Amino acid sequence: MEKPAKISPPKGKLGILTPGMGAVSTTFMAGVELVRKGKAQPVGSVTQLGTIRLGKRTDGRSPLVKKFVPLAELKDLTFGGWDIFRDNAYQSAANAGVLNPQDLAKVKTFLSGIKPMTAAFDHEYVKMIDGPNIKKGKNKYELALKIKEDIANYRKTSRVSRLVMCWCGSTEVFVKPEEVHSTPAKFIEAMKSNHPAIAPSMLYAWAAITSGVPFANGAPNLTVDIPAIQELAQEHSVPICGKDFKTGQTLMKTILAPGFKARMLGLDGWFSTNILGNRDGEVLEDPGSFKTKEESKLSVLEYILQPQLYPMLYGKMHHKVRINYYPPRGDNKEGWDNIDIFGWLGYPMQIKVDFLCRDSILAAPIVLDLVLFLDLAQRAGMHGIQEWLSFYFKSPMTAPGLYPEHDLFIQSMKLKNTLRWMMGEDLITHLGQEYYD
Repeated sequence: MEKPAKISPPKGKLGILTPGMGAVSTTFMAGVELVRKGKAQPVGSVTQLGTIRLGKRTDGRSPLVKKFVPLAELKDLTFGGWDIFRDNAYQSAANAGVLNPQDLAKVKTFLSGIKPMTAAFDHEYVKMIDGPNIKKGKNKYELALKIKEDIANYRKTSRVSRLVMCWCGSTEVFVKPEEVHSTPAKFIEAMKSNHPAIAPSMLYAWAAITSGVPFANGAPNLTVDIPAIQELAQEHSVPICGKDFKTGQTLMKTILAPGFKARMLGLDGWFSTNILGNRDGEVLEDPGSFKTKEESKLSVLEYILQPQLYPMLYGKMHHKVRINYYPPRGDNKEGWDNIDIFGWLGYPMQIKVDFLCRDSILAAPIVLDLVLFLDLAQRAGMHGIQEWLSFYFKSPMTAPGLYPEHDLFIQSMKLKNTLRWMMGEDLITHLGQEYYD
């Protein structure tokens, strides 16, 4: 890919559209407004708090990311979305129970003005929930066209100059790639015939991309991981990325596993279990939806540890993942990990991790960073798969035939080097020999 000759400035408003206006999206919206009002800090956001080193360590050049690349400012963000329930963003946030009543009260007027559009939803793909705020149509193609109408109407009524869509909806049942996903034409025919391999999230992706709107997939659904959608992204000059926000337990795995591999410590097994009581936990009670999530979570260690290269250390690794719906915990998920490692001469050791995390608190800054970086990518003329945004996902997208990088530190380097490349700065290799010449 050629380096951008010019990056268009972020003039005007940037509209953020979220299919799904539940815990994650309302925590994101409320958080942005609290930060804009000076009532909170954007902790967890690389775009807002992160710095980027430029040049040598001795140069002392480490500007904030948001000062280095031309990102949209928080004051210019507007919000909209779809949901199967009719609650406005304030009501939805209150029901989710992520933010305390004191913080919600500070943004009640703002959130109350964000009302969900009717959702394209099919109970067959998310079996544990249902709702009344659902679009009607004779087939999936008609529903997708209605989503395109929603996008056009939002663009007009909100007077935004640009849009980004980020899937914040539920995990759908496991769908495998099929022939209907192979080309845009076959995809349209499949929508018209209500083919079961066309999930609701794909309708949003198709509608967004054919409307020129960048799309991020925050769930482990197949969605944009299909040739038809990727071809459309190239055709319409739209950047895409996904899938599945990297928040709690998997975040810890992508921090710890690279350390074991770097020190050539062996791994016999990694047992992970989660308890959570939010809507995500309820949805994952369905075996079909859990299968989708399990595939996403299990792939991480295989790619980081590369057992095919290190069979003695990782060839017999046993990796198990469990997710349990436990309503009393709400959005405050708890992840337990038992890690059986071995060291010098094969002597065994154990590590126990108990991560009492807040799922939506970890996800909200990911949404912010993704929408700002996708908007930047589009203004820089970058389109198709944005692998440099792998940092934010459990199952990063890559070019066909290319294995994904899951190591958080490699992902971070890839992200920051991409920003340096975009702005014409030298890439950082950390070789450091120049200091000793």
